[in-house]
Amino acid sequence: MSAARRLAEPAPEQARDCFLDALEMSLVVGRAGGVVDEVLTAARTAPPPREPDLLAALLTLTEDGYRTALPLLRTALHAEGGPLWSRRPALASMISTELWDLDTHFAIAEWLVKTGRESGSPPLLRLAFSQQAMAAALTGDLGQALAATAEEAAVADAVGEPPLLHHRLHLAAVRGRREETLDLLALGTTATGTEQVASLHWSAAVLHNGLADHPAALAAARRATEHGDLFLTGAALPELVEAAVKCHEPAEAARALDALTERTQAAGTALGHGVTAYARGLVTGEEDDYREAVDCLANAPLRPYQARAHLLYGEWLRRRGRRKDCLHELRTAHDLFAAAGAEAFAARAEEQLRAAGHRVGRPLAPAHDQLTMQQLAVARLVAAGATSNEVATQLFISKRTVDAHLRAIFQKLGVISRRQLRDHPGLRRDDDHAR
Repeated sequence: MSAARRLAEPAPEQARDCFLDALEMSLVVGRAGGVVDEVLTAARTAPPPREPDLLAALLTLTEDGYRTALPLLRTALHAEGGPLWSRRPALASMISTELWDLDTHFAIAEWLVKTGRESGSPPLLRLAFSQQAMAAALTGDLGQALAATAEEAAVADAVGEPPLLHHRLHLAAVRGRREETLDLLALGTTATGTEQVASLHWSAAVLHNGLADHPAALAAARRATEHGDLFLTGAALPELVEAAVKCHEPAEAARALDALTERTQAAGTALGHGVTAYARGLVTGEEDDYREAVDCLANAPLRPYQARAHLLYGEWLRRRGRRKDCLHELRTAHDLFAAAGAEAFAARAEEQLRAAGHRVGRPLAPAHDQLTMQQLAVARLVAAGATSNEVATQLFISKRTVDAHLRAIFQKLGVISRRQLRDHPGLRRDDDHAR
């Protein structure tokens, strides 16, 4: 930031790069909350660029709103000189999420992992695994998310740094792990020095809506959206709509729906369309909105969002006494949530099924519930064909440690060979999710 200020007059283009460098680094280390405001305030006094650039797009987003900024953000994300993520991957990832463009988000995560492994750069590898964990959580591939989390932690340990926090927080929230989520939320608030970080409270809102603790979800979603944080405010809006409706705050729910609709209509993605449809169903109570959400998300490789549409529709049907119809939606929601490891949401669907007079059988424990996080990372790499030496190199551990993990993995999963490990259903990635 101080370098940018010194360069503002003699080298304005370099100053703009320095402002973006500060913002990029704040995202990587999880301290974007205060830095965003500082960067944008300082950037307003900087000389304008010859052509609209990323900084101009971000300023437009804060000053003129989402719809005006969207074409500038898209242009910056897919610049002619090469995609933004090849230069500023953390910023590009945040922008793609804000644009409801998960195809680009997945492409960024894939590029980061490939480039990180090729370069061996610890900071890039850590960002890569963090983004891979988030992408896997969004698709509902919990095994991959946990394995990526273990890889990031291994790199962090190798360089003597604590693991990155935001992906671990969101994974804990998606899984419905209340104590773990709240502990990480407190840690994140302390580390960032502020409570005004949308991503922290977005995750908390997801946790509490999953647990059906809607007053707590409402408080978290309000904190995620009320400060107009540059990133992830949009992702928190569906949580705010649901929590407000369930807490009998119709005016607040309607305002949140309007803000969400402005963003998703402009973005024009199937994900945004589907999420807005089920949020609209919560506000209007119209069956057509729920059906639209289910249909829109049916072919998307995004289990948690698909499951959410079925859950909300099933709850609506049960309240109207349509038992046969609600059972199909609630069973579908339960199975999708269970496959994604979203335990709290799965329990919520199960409770609705019991209320409708249906009992849910207990599935076998998946691999990620039987193994430690590092064992899961080892198992998935071996299942993909990696040798013990290759696993040791990737996870920054010794070959002896890899072999010890394998013995424990074989015993826990009831397999006796690497071939059987490759064939284990809990370790295979769904092709639809391996994007």
